Amino acid sequence: MLEIRPSVAAQDIVCAEVAAPPCAVVVFGASGDLVRRKLLVGLAQIFQRGLLSEEFYLLGCGRKKLSDQDFRQIAKGAMQENADDISLKAISPFVNKLYYVSGDYSDASFYSDIRTKLAELNKKHKVGPPLADTIFYLAVPAFLYGTIIEQLASAGLSCTGESDSKQRIRLVVEKPFGRDLKSAAQLNGIIRQCFDESQIYRIDHYLGKETVQNILMFRFANTIFEPVWNRNYIDSVQVTVAETLGVEHRASYYDKTGALRDMFQNHMLQMLALVAMEPPISFEADHVRDEKIKLLRSIRPFKLDELDSFIVRGQYGPGVIDGEEVVGYRQEPGINAQSNTETFVAAKLFIDNWRWKGVPFYLRTGKRLASKDTEIAITFKKVPHSMFISIGLDDIPPNVLALQIQPEEGISLGFQAKRPGSKVCMGTLNMSFSYKSVFGVDVPEAYQRLLLDCMAGDQTLFTRFDGVEVAWRLLTPVLEAWQNDDSVPYEYPAGGCSFPRADRLIESDGRRWRKIGELG
Repeated sequence: MLEIRPSVAAQDIVCAEVAAPPCAVVVFGASGDLVRRKLLVGLAQIFQRGLLSEEFYLLGCGRKKLSDQDFRQIAKGAMQENADDISLKAISPFVNKLYYVSGDYSDASFYSDIRTKLAELNKKHKVGPPLADTIFYLAVPAFLYGTIIEQLASAGLSCTGESDSKQRIRLVVEKPFGRDLKSAAQLNGIIRQCFDESQIYRIDHYLGKETVQNILMFRFANTIFEPVWNRNYIDSVQVTVAETLGVEHRASYYDKTGALRDMFQNHMLQMLALVAMEPPISFEADHVRDEKIKLLRSIRPFKLDELDSFIVRGQYGPGVIDGEEVVGYRQEPGINAQSNTETFVAAKLFIDNWRWKGVPFYLRTGKRLASKDTEIAITFKKVPHSMFISIGLDDIPPNVLALQIQPEEGISLGFQAKRPGSKVCMGTLNMSFSYKSVFGVDVPEAYQRLLLDCMAGDQTLFTRFDGVEVAWRLLTPVLEAWQNDDSVPYEYPAGGCSFPRADRLIESDGRRWRKIGELG
């Protein structure tokens, strides 16, 4: 395997990392799992990199009664457990910027206490006037979004009245953003009564991954790829998100959600949009998001009378993962024994525009699969004529460009070349690029990128509501059809890679899935 190592000059050509300005981060659900595993760790890593302003603090808000010191001890434990790259020297000054206030999310006095605390802390940490550059982060179950947002507005915490306040006060919303088109529109209606779209940051952590971001650089900063990035040269595209984990501690959430809502509506379609969108006129947030939304609108709707020919669902049964026997989905603790919730979805999509007409996009995601792999694979068309047919080389494998997102981020390109030996000795070589091996450092976790962008006021990697809406418009009919269908998802064994019906989705076109566990 060939390895790409860029020159020093190439590495140093542009590095436009912007440090966060002074700001306050207010986190609702501060004692929860997401805050411990991702947000506190991500902010501490940004602090250690010297990209967090000295005029920064975080106010945790939750129903659990904790003192500032209790919250700081939780933060220390979270960093020691989830991030071994954070030095002890960095932990103490960071946790000293953490505070906590408790109350009931539906109680107006709770938000009055928050406002009072913000005024006090802004003065102490020299952030600026009250509510200047404040980020409200909703790390709570989705059913609480409406309550918290309305209470923030009632307490005067969604807008200061200053001319630029809409840009300075921001709201971060975790997925899921609704359960279908109707609920997403209802939630957006509540938010838009209190916040402007320019203030709203709908977070999708997949968009913070280095290789996902690199799709834009790869396509639009290199002239050798964009001319062949179309139906004339590309045969098909596969997007795979495979997990070895089952539902773990998320049983109550997952059984009401399923793979289509949990992965397809957001992560999968967002990656598809980046791969297939037209070039934006600039790297500004709305220009990039405009093109993504145009692409999503171009996806051909599913024909409900032919649904099984274009999208199928599966559910894992008992099997073996890493040499250990595991139970099936319906035997998992907290799961209904008759549950029809899908844990695997495979789909064939077509994009009805000039660039992609007739090119199939195959998407699949599943739990309890053979290995953890996230990959976008672009398969180019085969050579139109083999000059080596007389010696048996009439079927030359196509070139495949693979963008590896998990477990290690990188890019590989497969191409045909002569091997040492006889006059005609040909084989496929993979030219690969690994972020870790090339740059010598671990790739920053996705939440670091997204938190830093939010503090800087950059919405490029955050989804806009019309993007959320068009994704739900595509998938809501599928969800309704499955809900009204008496059939159950196809079963596949835990530790497997697929199942026959999902295989037929692609094999009926004369293609095959790339094998999970051997991606890249």
